[in-house]
Amino acid sequence: MTKSGSMSNKTIWTIGHSTRTIEEFLEMLRSCEIELIVDIRRFPGSKKYPQYNKELLERSLLENDIAYKQLEKLGGRRKINALSTNIAWRNPSFRAYADYMETSDFKSGLGELLQLAYNKRTAYMCSEAVWWRCHRSLVSDILKFNGWEVRHIMGVDKTTEHSYTGPATVSQNGIIYSEKQG
Repeated sequence: MTKSGSMSNKTIWTIGHSTRTIEEFLEMLRSCEIELIVDIRRFPGSKKYPQYNKELLERSLLENDIAYKQLEKLGGRRKINALSTNIAWRNPSFRAYADYMETSDFKSGLGELLQLAYNKRTAYMCSEAVWWRCHRSLVSDILKFNGWEVRHIMGVDKTTEHSYTGPATVSQNGIIYSEKQG
């Protein structure tokens, strides 16, 4: 078990590659001492930024002593459930992801992410630079609810702590994205 991988240290990081060079991306990870990247892109590739295609990214990370794991079960680009109760999300892609979070596949993927994060200093990644425009925000909501400190890597030596998304309502049973009662 690594210095950060313990049941008592429930901290996890997030990052988006955006338009950054691979060198900038790696420097941001090193500044937070990240040991493992969990790629939660459903389709881990980029035509505009090929350095973030799965094979090239994994190679770059390994050359810098950072492990790589793709976790497709947490990937975005999901379909809205016709009976969706997640109506607080106006953005269709976020509503669709909130619907997907109710499935056994999502819960299985989340469990896998947590197991990895207990053992290594972990960041989960997607492509968007800012977490509030990415499905990482919804994953972060559920992690925060479950007692994890979620840190969004915004730059070298710069992180921000996750605050719940606007549509989120915290209940004793979990995060709800239905209309807020007032």
